[in-house]
Amino acid sequence: MEFSRSYLPLEWEEKWRREKERLKRVVEEGGEGAERNKQELRRIVAYNDSKMGLSSARRNSASSEQVHEDEFDDKTLNYSIQNYPCDVFGILNHFWRTGILTDFILVLENGQNYQVHTAVLAAVSLFVRNRLPKEKTIHCWTLNLGSEVDNIGLQAVLEFAYTGVILYLNEENVESVIAAAKVMEVQRVLEICGKKTTKSEQQDGSQEGEELKKTLEEIYQLSGEQVGCDVVLDINGVFCHVHKVILATSSDFFRGMFTSGMRESSQSCIALPFLFAPELEALIACAYTGQLHLNWDCVFEIACTALQLQFSPALSLCLKFMHEQIDTNSCLDLISFAEAYGMTELLDHATDFVLRNFWEVSETAKFLDLSAEQLVDFLKCDGLCAPSELTVFRAVISWIEASPEERLSQASLLMSSVRFPLMTFREFREVRAINLRMECAQNSKEVELYLAALKEFGNQDTEAKCRVRKPKNALVVVGGDQLNPDMGQQIASREVWFANCLRSGTGLVKDIEWRKLGEIPDQAKFRHGVASMGEKLYVIGGCYFYTKEDIMKSAYRYDPEQNSWRRLADMNEFRSNFSLIANEGRLFAIGGDKEINTNVDSVEVYNPDTDSWSFVHPLKQNLSGQAAAVCNGAIFISGGFNCKYECLVSLFMYHPAGGSTYLSDMTFDHALHSMEVLRGCLYVAGGVCNLRKFYTDQLVCEIYSPRTDSWSVFENLPVAHVGAPSVVLEDKLYILGGYCQEDYSESGLVHRFDPTMNRWENMGRLPGAVTDIRACLIPLPNHLRQ
Repeated sequence: MEFSRSYLPLEWEEKWRREKERLKRVVEEGGEGAERNKQELRRIVAYNDSKMGLSSARRNSASSEQVHEDEFDDKTLNYSIQNYPCDVFGILNHFWRTGILTDFILVLENGQNYQVHTAVLAAVSLFVRNRLPKEKTIHCWTLNLGSEVDNIGLQAVLEFAYTGVILYLNEENVESVIAAAKVMEVQRVLEICGKKTTKSEQQDGSQEGEELKKTLEEIYQLSGEQVGCDVVLDINGVFCHVHKVILATSSDFFRGMFTSGMRESSQSCIALPFLFAPELEALIACAYTGQLHLNWDCVFEIACTALQLQFSPALSLCLKFMHEQIDTNSCLDLISFAEAYGMTELLDHATDFVLRNFWEVSETAKFLDLSAEQLVDFLKCDGLCAPSELTVFRAVISWIEASPEERLSQASLLMSSVRFPLMTFREFREVRAINLRMECAQNSKEVELYLAALKEFGNQDTEAKCRVRKPKNALVVVGGDQLNPDMGQQIASREVWFANCLRSGTGLVKDIEWRKLGEIPDQAKFRHGVASMGEKLYVIGGCYFYTKEDIMKSAYRYDPEQNSWRRLADMNEFRSNFSLIANEGRLFAIGGDKEINTNVDSVEVYNPDTDSWSFVHPLKQNLSGQAAAVCNGAIFISGGFNCKYECLVSLFMYHPAGGSTYLSDMTFDHALHSMEVLRGCLYVAGGVCNLRKFYTDQLVCEIYSPRTDSWSVFENLPVAHVGAPSVVLEDKLYILGGYCQEDYSESGLVHRFDPTMNRWENMGRLPGAVTDIRACLIPLPNHLRQ
């Protein structure tokens, strides 16, 4: 079996070395761009330091439960694999039953023997641990257990060590199990026997997981104490004492090395000169714990080593970190990394991030290092997002001016990719003001780019050159009602629409291309609940007219792949003006009106596995018209109407099993508003507020920080949005339709808040009903979006 010895592409090493030297000169000379390049210099220095083992102590000292700031102000986050002990012991159990890497023989008085793994038995048995050979590395050894241990008792102990349960514990064999556990000093088995735990209780997943977690922690502790380790890894003078079998569970590289008859399989010390200690130490720790402490200074090096050594669990954590923590400073590095290692999904994700955040990315130092070909590819893409085409033009000028001697020859190609027809006359004045008369270094002739830009600007075929952004998740709006001017009354809707793409026209003109997805197979409805879960759309409750008999409790699910609807079990309670959210694979219907002017405190949860609704802990007061959102796995509920239909300022965290925990009040009262999670905070917008005996429009918008339990305001809404739904799409907050409380006029407008620019943008109009509609995001198959 052959294994790759490469670490990083050689061109990366050479590029980073040259970049470090260049940035050092810029910073030392204090020239233009010095401040901007300091952070980049620190990253490169940190990379080189890690190669000399200088960052290992800092990384290993990070807490597994907290987020730390390192010396370069990068967040170090703990990433862990869910149910990792169960995964590891699933492989260990297979190794045990097939005799792979077993290094320990237990012998009974009758001569029967059992081959097991030293690390696993020593983790549960003090008897075994205290009798381990004195040598620092062991290969195979034997232990006689004596007459007090029989086959039944030993098998139960081994079953517990590898699975966390004793599958066949009963009155007939309990004495044998207790005898074996006493001799082998397995305290946890004695506790199970003492409690007389039944088979069904032992097979409960949570108990099994807890026992395996304890065993894996004990094995990790043994490695730290160099107990039972059967191999030493020599990484350029740094020695790591490890258990072969644990490395083999996580790394195909080491599994092959230890099991395929390679020379290293029989060595007590294996030299790995092609690796670096900090990265391998991190991977070894991950093999024992399923955890990695990651930041942008180390994640690429760890991922590269994980790829080389085929550490699949660690690589999955690195990729998860890259997907979740991508930012403007790291996205271009991610593109280079993904291209170098052929990671298509990561490449698409990073490229999409650059297109979505082109303006912010163009402000970074790394943007100036793009090749002309890479920049042109971004500029030509319809999905590129920018406040205006003038922003795109400025980015091109910045790129050229970073190295004019080398890049003037590329100016004409780049300018042909800027969509000048999308500029207004005012914006185009800036193009004219910039000196575009550049001398081409290749042929010493002057190239008049302004005339070419002017010609493009005068091109009337703007529709073909429009920027068209097609988000991966589609914004879906469901139901609602709308005033029919011909009939003079409100008409409820059954229609379901989705935003196929976002179009950026001339200047700041924006529009949404809406397409009809279908209709609800139920009565027309408004003030209902809509949520996305498992890539399916759920439409629950609501009302179809304005009398108390018109409120519903029906539930439907739409499957986009099958383009079909399914009727689900009804809710227990009639509900309108309630909150519907998805959390941990369940739907929660919270509060709402059960009839006109009568709201409730009840909460019920839908289990898709059983197609059933059940009540959970109620709210502390009756609520309707409130907003709810899930942040970091917790359910937050803000504002709404109390039983007297007064607008509230409250915010609380709701626990289905334990009730409500109240947090800091909002600064202003809100009801019939929206609340979404954006950048780790709660954004509240729209709705109504109290005004003496009446209500008025609430235009003030607020942000809640869970970290500080405090509120602050952000840019007011430009128009009223009462009873309007909201979504967060590509890191921007959308609020759709609604009405104005002052004169009950309807607004079919869609507004988008960009937190980077701190402003609301008009994104166009809704296609159908505009008031009391509901919205969410779901992925749709390609054939619906062509």
